[in-house]
Amino acid sequence: MPRFSRRTVGKAALATGLSVLVSTKSRAQERFDVVVVGGGFGGATAAKYIRKIAPKLSVALIEQNEVFYTCPFSNLVLGGVRPLNSIAHRYDNLASKWGITVIHQRAGRIDPGARLIRMPGGREIGFDKAILSPGIDFDLEAIPGYDKAALALMPHAWKAGPQTRDLRAQLEAMQDGGTVIISPPKNPFRCPPGPYERASMIAHYLKTAKPKSKILILDPKSKFSKEGLFKQAWKQLYPGMIEHLAAADDGEVVRVDARKLELESAFGTVHKGDVVNFIPPQTAGVIATNAGLANDDGWCPVDPVTFESRKAKDVHIIGDSAVAGAMPKSGFSANSQGKIAALNVVAALTGRQPVDGSFANTCYSFVAPDYGISVAKVYRSTPDSIVGIEGSGGLSPKDADADFRAAEAHYAEGWYDAITQDMFG
Repeated sequence: MPRFSRRTVGKAALATGLSVLVSTKSRAQERFDVVVVGGGFGGATAAKYIRKIAPKLSVALIEQNEVFYTCPFSNLVLGGVRPLNSIAHRYDNLASKWGITVIHQRAGRIDPGARLIRMPGGREIGFDKAILSPGIDFDLEAIPGYDKAALALMPHAWKAGPQTRDLRAQLEAMQDGGTVIISPPKNPFRCPPGPYERASMIAHYLKTAKPKSKILILDPKSKFSKEGLFKQAWKQLYPGMIEHLAAADDGEVVRVDARKLELESAFGTVHKGDVVNFIPPQTAGVIATNAGLANDDGWCPVDPVTFESRKAKDVHIIGDSAVAGAMPKSGFSANSQGKIAALNVVAALTGRQPVDGSFANTCYSFVAPDYGISVAKVYRSTPDSIVGIEGSGGLSPKDADADFRAAEAHYAEGWYDAITQDMFG
């Protein structure tokens, strides 16, 4: 981004009719038509599609990591089916091909009133429109005993990357005959089928490498996404290996002892594992919560048509952090929302009317490398919420044959290649 003098910035403001915020420092403040914070499924998509729709708009993408590891397919890494680098993606094309200014630095705070992103070290970046796609953060005070110090001992791996590697290393080091405990959080959380796909892929690894081992799922919910399909597959593929305890069966964890690798249930039972994958309760990304953009439940209410925050003008929130009606918190949802948000941000900046959105979500899950299941739905925005379209989508059939399950696994591979190309290509 070129540096301008105050005089040049002032002339540009007069010529364009734009209000330009000037830093109190000696240099002019950086400013863009749109600043996107977060380079995942929602943010990378939104930044790219703004440039596709309106190439003359200047767009900055603030993402602290130079490499993005996808949570989709990270469970295959845990299962030993894929290497970690197979889910790694860089931002080079967004900069070189699409002309997006990619800033690999942590976004400190957003000031919606001043339309500023305040970066650590004093750097300030102005915007006319901001799109926040900061994903999730974790409520480390919700369950006694699970804090920052526990992260290394019980890696959640719910943000893919180094923790995926760490959890995989723990599984490899575990003795045959050990117990892996997986503890999902209550709803809502990122990727509702994810913990159960994770149990499946870890079971695939254990079946082939440590067949005397067991998996225990301690679940604070009464039911979970694609439950019937998962349990049918577990009985077929991993008989006796996976035990699932729902809330009524003493599955809700109320205390953690990370050093002892123990989880205490609501009924007072203490479960000890050899590897414990405790997935903490989740909230909207910290940049959104620190700016007061979240509700009392920790998630960000938005206009269901434009994704503009209900709490701040000119700030749009997409992906896992947003309250998006019936849509699940998934990568495909975020990608779909990023496109509609991009379209409506461009409309606002160019004097056009917003358009109602139509959204899609397909969530594939692997139960084994050649065994896939899925759930799909189409959604639309209304003035009040985002709702599912009756009769759209559906679940994989329960009694499909092996060829059908293998085909779904193949479709999942194709979906992954297509969506990551859509984001970063």
